[in-house]
Amino acid sequence: MEAGRQRLDKWLWHARLARTRSAAQTLVESGHVRVNREKIVQTSRAVRIGDVITVAVGGRVRVLRIVGFAERRGPPASVSALYDDLAPPPAGERSETADDEDDDRGAG
Repeated sequence: MEAGRQRLDKWLWHARLARTRSAAQTLVESGHVRVNREKIVQTSRAVRIGDVITVAVGGRVRVLRIVGFAERRGPPASVSALYDDLAPPPAGERSETADDEDDDRGAG
C-alpha cells in the first residue's frame, strides 16, 4: 500500500461494507459506489484520506468520509476509525431533539 492511498475494493472490504473482497469488487463494478460524486467502476481506483465515498448497500445509501486505512481487516468495532459517517440517520430513527420534547409529559 502506498502511503496515503489504498485500492477502493480493499478499503470497502476493510470498512466492512462488503463481506468479501470479491463482493466489494462486484459492488464497485455494478455502479453502486461513487468517490467524490464520481461514479466508479474500476475496482483498483486508489482512494485517499478525505475522499467522500457514497455507496448503496443493504437497501440504504451510506455517505462516508475516509479518515484512515487498515493493513488488514479487523473486528467490527475497529471500523469506526476508518471513516466518518456523513449520512443523516434513517427516517425511522428518532432524533435526540424529539426525545427532549417528550421529557415534559406529566409535568403538570
